[in-house]
Amino acid sequence: MLRKKPQIASLILLPLIFIGIYLAILQPKRQSDLTFDHGAIVRADMSEKRIALVFTGHEFSEGGEFIRQALKKKNAKCSFFFTGGFYRAPDNAALVSYLIEDGHYLGPHSDKHLLYCSWEKREELLVSNEEFISDILDNYKAMQAFGISRDRAPYFIPPYEWYNETIAAWCRELRLVLFNFTPGTLSHADYTTPDMPNYKSSDEIYRSIVDYEKSDPHGLNGFILLVHVGTHPDRTDKFYLRMDDLLDYLQQRGYVIVRIDDMLGGLD
Repeated sequence: MLRKKPQIASLILLPLIFIGIYLAILQPKRQSDLTFDHGAIVRADMSEKRIALVFTGHEFSEGGEFIRQALKKKNAKCSFFFTGGFYRAPDNAALVSYLIEDGHYLGPHSDKHLLYCSWEKREELLVSNEEFISDILDNYKAMQAFGISRDRAPYFIPPYEWYNETIAAWCRELRLVLFNFTPGTLSHADYTTPDMPNYKSSDEIYRSIVDYEKSDPHGLNGFILLVHVGTHPDRTDKFYLRMDDLLDYLQQRGYVIVRIDDMLGGLD
């Protein structure tokens, strides 16, 4: 019996040693597989054929139910980031509840959709630290009405998708994981209206995604693709109406569509 004790101890210790080695190797590898820009994650592991579709909303939400049904048909779980004003709007309450029920990730997009820094001089802040914190906390208060707490929703995409290193540092202090869309396609331009000089049609936007997928050696691996849940009435060419085509294309090309927390899991 005395001879067996070291053997039993070894059986217990060996798995623990291997787990420790695995975690020590895995965590740095995960970090190095991410792409950052000005302190925010903009792309995940490019070795995996996974893509995160992220939908944002502030003033407009008319495409929400259409998007929801398209995702449901394809059994795709995605991520939705809304402002406090969006969460508080009575007309959006049913959509938010259904998205939660369907298993999508819901997170913050600021309370009042503030512009954090200058378009011309990115490092020039337009908000104070106090204003930033107050706005974010108000966003979370609006989310609490739907049972979404801060610890359940640490991932954050900034309003206007515009930020700088200081904003990224403030996010870290609040234990928020700041991320942004992956550059390279025109999906984020689906809000533009015909009177804007940067207007992009839905055909142009869709083609930019297909072209990027074919031209990048990694395709859309680890991509964070941004689409708006609603746009100004002046834009009648709604890109979200191409959601069925987009989902078909991605799935036919072998991509697994995942929530942002699954894509970036373990970093919160």
